[in-house]
Amino acid sequence: MGPAADRLVGLDVARCLALLGMVATHLFDERTASGDLTTVQWVAGGRSSALFAVLAGASLALMTRHQRRGRDLLAMAARAALIAVAGLALGGVGSGLAVILTYYGVLFLMGLPFVRLGAPSLALLCAAWVLVGPVVSHLVRPHLPPRGFDSPTFAQLADPGRLASELFFTGYYPVVPWLAYLLAGLALGRLDLRNPHVAGPVALAGAGLAALSTAVSRALADPARAEDGATGMFGNPPADGDWSWLLLVAPHSSTPFDLVQTIGSAMLVIGSCLLVEHLLPRPGVVALAICFGAGAMTLTLYSLHVLLHTPDVWPREDPGTYVLHAGILLAIGAGYAAAGRRGPLERLVGLPLQLARRDGRQGTR
Repeated sequence: MGPAADRLVGLDVARCLALLGMVATHLFDERTASGDLTTVQWVAGGRSSALFAVLAGASLALMTRHQRRGRDLLAMAARAALIAVAGLALGGVGSGLAVILTYYGVLFLMGLPFVRLGAPSLALLCAAWVLVGPVVSHLVRPHLPPRGFDSPTFAQLADPGRLASELFFTGYYPVVPWLAYLLAGLALGRLDLRNPHVAGPVALAGAGLAALSTAVSRALADPARAEDGATGMFGNPPADGDWSWLLLVAPHSSTPFDLVQTIGSAMLVIGSCLLVEHLLPRPGVVALAICFGAGAMTLTLYSLHVLLHTPDVWPREDPGTYVLHAGILLAIGAGYAAAGRRGPLERLVGLPLQLARRDGRQGTR
């Protein structure tokens, strides 16, 4: 078997780029010896994880395009729970990374009530939530327990209130403001992404959003504060009552301007990758699917990346290991794509939906 013919290879390419970008931010330095922001941090900081979240929304839209019955939605909820559990397990391995998967699973659950909506409604909701989410977070966070800086783990289940506050508001990938990413991805997934005339406008609109939000933020925000936040804010700006923090564009700040900028950059990447797919002949698309096959199994390979980053396996944040590290992920992805096989964790979390669809087919006989 070769690469699946029914996949949108452009989305797999975008997922692969998001994976490689997250690996780069984990292994490369944030600043040069002179104190300047590194190119890797400028390009991938905050954008790679946002791209993952937007792609999560697009995937959810595609998975629920024809399956929106109660049984299917329950299966999707079980899938999200399995992803969250995988995140809790990885959070306890001592990688030193901010593991995204538990937040990712909760984000999937948050998106299920919106899967029946069309692209226009989802786009309007996304635009509204870009403003509402950060404001709600800014109002609520001063009244919540101080955040920890470790990834969510099974041990934190002993204090569910604190764990919930981190997942939804105070953590590194806070679900409440990050719902804007999922809504944006759902809206994109409701478009006809197989239409070659869709990809170009998506990319151009994304570039415009990213450029406009950055320009407006720089005109309004304190330049010194913007420079201080350029390497990231661990999920949120300070909850000190100063509303001017929400004017910043900074990695992992979850401000309105940062949400718009990173949604725009995600749209640019997704639209560009789809455009490349549409422009290539079929043999070129097959080659693209194999070369970027890691994008079809990012759950498995992201988990492998976290495990490789543990002290006993891989040197922490060593830029010299990036090529080898990325090469391992790309090689595994290419091998699975060439064989037409799904990643092991992708098969595992896909079991609830597979069983629901099988039961549905048996029920109609």
